[in-house]
Amino acid sequence: MRRADDRRYRLLVFDWDGTLADSTDVIAEALRGACADVGLAVPDPVAARYVIGLGLRDALAHVAPALPPERYPELSEHYRRRFLARDPDIPLFEGARELLDDLAEAGYLLAVATGKTRIGLDRAMAASGLARRFHATRCADEGRPKPHPDMLQHLMAALEVEASATLMIGDTTHDLELARAAGADAVAVSYGAHRAEGLGRLAPRTMVDSVAELRGWLERNG
Repeated sequence: MRRADDRRYRLLVFDWDGTLADSTDVIAEALRGACADVGLAVPDPVAARYVIGLGLRDALAHVAPALPPERYPELSEHYRRRFLARDPDIPLFEGARELLDDLAEAGYLLAVATGKTRIGLDRAMAASGLARRFHATRCADEGRPKPHPDMLQHLMAALEVEASATLMIGDTTHDLELARAAGADAVAVSYGAHRAEGLGRLAPRTMVDSVAELRGWLERNG
């Protein structure tokens, strides 16, 4: 990794689902199954993957626009049941753990900004053993969810890092819009929830196709 006195960024903020954890198919299928459970039209896989990273209420409104808000708890419970049945088997992407270890050893400040709830992120952190790697985390139920800049603004304030020294790393347009709204740079990863063409339209600093490519870019540009 680059020397501390030669770095553009001090704070690296990672999305969780689809960026560090290989969970997008699990989430999308749980959403589709939950819609079927309550008698709704089942969204296609692209539509289901689009909402990954949003807060749960926003996600449900998008995949089930005909459902009255008073029935959101019902749909949410079916989603939760289906997701939790597969949650213990969700792996990290190959190389993600080692990348975080090396970034931490190199002295970067590391954080997570995620559409998960606090309970969900804590469960994922405990299962992966990665909690100690992050200096701060922010979840969708702790403020304004993506793409509002609240998450990134909170993390930057908590860790006393300016936007110009902050990099958001994520797999969705919601992550890139979050970074833009907060005045920070962003790197898109194309191996998660959203398609490369959609990510590219938001002009991230770069787009990478694997964790290995992300590592290489950070070594050259971080």
